[in-house]
Amino acid sequence: MNNAWQGAGRRIRIQEVGTRDGLQMEAQFVPTADKIALIDALSQTGLAKIEVTSFTSPKAIPALRDAEIVMREIARVPGVVYTALVPNVRGAERAIESRTDELNLVMSTSETHNLANLRMTRERSFAGLTEVVRAAQAAGVPVNVSLSCVFGCPMEGDVAEREVFGWAQRFVDLGVQGLTLCDTTGMAFPTQVAALTRAARERWPGTELTLHFHNTRGMGLANVLAAIDAGADRFDTSIGGLGGCPYAPGATGNVCSEEIVHALQLMGFDTGIDLGRLIAASKRLPALIGHEVPSQIVKAGQRLDLHPVPDDFDAVRERALARDNALT
Repeated sequence: MNNAWQGAGRRIRIQEVGTRDGLQMEAQFVPTADKIALIDALSQTGLAKIEVTSFTSPKAIPALRDAEIVMREIARVPGVVYTALVPNVRGAERAIESRTDELNLVMSTSETHNLANLRMTRERSFAGLTEVVRAAQAAGVPVNVSLSCVFGCPMEGDVAEREVFGWAQRFVDLGVQGLTLCDTTGMAFPTQVAALTRAARERWPGTELTLHFHNTRGMGLANVLAAIDAGADRFDTSIGGLGGCPYAPGATGNVCSEEIVHALQLMGFDTGIDLGRLIAASKRLPALIGHEVPSQIVKAGQRLDLHPVPDDFDAVRERALARDNALT
């Protein structure tokens, strides 16, 4: 029985997207060698999957213009899936040539968002991604499809479940391995998440289902727990809480990897993550990107990271004890 309040060793798989979804939003280019070192450090933490980079045009996303080098030169750890976002067949070819384990394809369930973000209609996106799926299948490379704005569009409002599931079904019919339901702009709320997650799991029990949340309105962790309660066991998270969305004013980053792992482990879930190593990797980020990260764990530490008593504690205690003695 699924119950978010009783982890009882239930396995939750954490999939890191900060090295793609996060770094692509940064104005400061992270040197290739530093990207590789960061991913190598993350590979040692126990993550189930790492979205390494994006094989898009360097002109479109200059922050990830070193995709081939990074994907080829990372030190791969057995059991970790190294995935990458690809927008078209050419991107898929580059990713496959670079030994990418899985291709991640993206389109929006909102027509307005798809036009604003990808500059094409949903039908045109689907036609192009169909070609990518076929190319990947011919090469024997698994495909995951990430559907954006599943929980709401900042320009249209709510997206009907029939729209979401209609597009998802078309990709399932193509034979993709996984689906990711994305809260692209942080509009999801827990009861909505629980209902949609439960319905998706019932409809496609043989498809690997991932949930992707942002913390724009402070409901990231609550949404993760709601999804777990509905049976989900795979989540995209971002180291340091990096990320965002250019079409959602005020949007913050993705749910933070170390914050989610910290909470789930305290609740008794098995994430397979070495939290100390994950936090250490996150602490590298400010020097790489030139600013602080949203992560509260980086700022405040883990729950039982204790602190020294104040310098005058002994004197305070002596005065308190003296007052107590004077009363007796």
